[in-house]
Amino acid sequence: MAKETFENLMDGFVRSRNLMRNELAKIIIGQREVLDQVFAAIISRGHCLLVGVPGLAKTLMVSAFAKAMDLEFKRIQFTPDLMPSDITGTNVIDESESGRREFRFVKGPIFSNIILADEINRTPPKTQAAMLQAMQEREVSVGQTTYPMPNPFFVIATQNPIEQEGTYPLPEAQLDRFMFNIFVDYPTSDEEEKILTATTGGANPEIDVVFNSRQILNMQKLVATVPISEFVVKYVTRLVRATRPDDPTAPPFVKTMVNWGAGPRAGQYLIMGAKAFAAMDGRYTVSTADIRYVAVPVLRHRIGCNFAASSEGIDSVEIVRRIIEAVPEPEVPKYEKRVR
Repeated sequence: MAKETFENLMDGFVRSRNLMRNELAKIIIGQREVLDQVFAAIISRGHCLLVGVPGLAKTLMVSAFAKAMDLEFKRIQFTPDLMPSDITGTNVIDESESGRREFRFVKGPIFSNIILADEINRTPPKTQAAMLQAMQEREVSVGQTTYPMPNPFFVIATQNPIEQEGTYPLPEAQLDRFMFNIFVDYPTSDEEEKILTATTGGANPEIDVVFNSRQILNMQKLVATVPISEFVVKYVTRLVRATRPDDPTAPPFVKTMVNWGAGPRAGQYLIMGAKAFAAMDGRYTVSTADIRYVAVPVLRHRIGCNFAASSEGIDSVEIVRRIIEAVPEPEVPKYEKRVR
């Protein structure tokens, strides 16, 4: 790809991001970092887990993204009695005019571009597992037939961190399918005043379409082509390996406070997330600062803290921050000029 063409594409990427921000700001006040992370996951073909207390507009946020991108959107409320077929669909018997009976597959709500899995930890593991194949392989097998997911396809799940009664913790295999674990915090005082004014005044702003599914797919292709140096890849490898207590390069606090660390998929998501943020800023290559910026949402759900960490009030986020401070960047090799 020619340099000028690549630069034009990156400039257009920045304009698209700004258009998206401005459109979402019509109904979502604040939460800029959360919105950027969700958008970065979408253009990286990743899934998100939104964790926050009720009433922080998580559902509204996801539906606003779907409207701005003109994508089909389905919301699935996960409950203890939800069955796998309620998500994926099922075969029903149809009778033709000639009296012949045959099976016909009725697609479930998962066959959409954006899936909001609301309170995903409220349903038993059997139903949670129904999401695994769709999230990783982007296809669903029902009976002897496999059906592809629409393209693009994203799962954005929500989870309530304060109410654990009657919930089923997500298995680690499913947690690992989420690119980002995004914590949705309370708004600031000024933002909360604006929210109260805007939502009680009778105004009902409409979200305009910013771009369509074809443009989303093109953005995904562009993000994948953002260059990354061997230097940055080595830094990512060091960070990921430092999360594993059995690795010789792990810092001492990881060996004493962590039961298990991140796998190679974490490194893949660190790179793709960093590429997305570099593209969103209009930069042509990935820096180590981009890696550090996405380290917490990528690694926080891939590190298992033990009792020693809990007894000191240390969680996985604090472990990630300490790892970032403890792991140095690789040394840049020095090249000596040959003398003939």
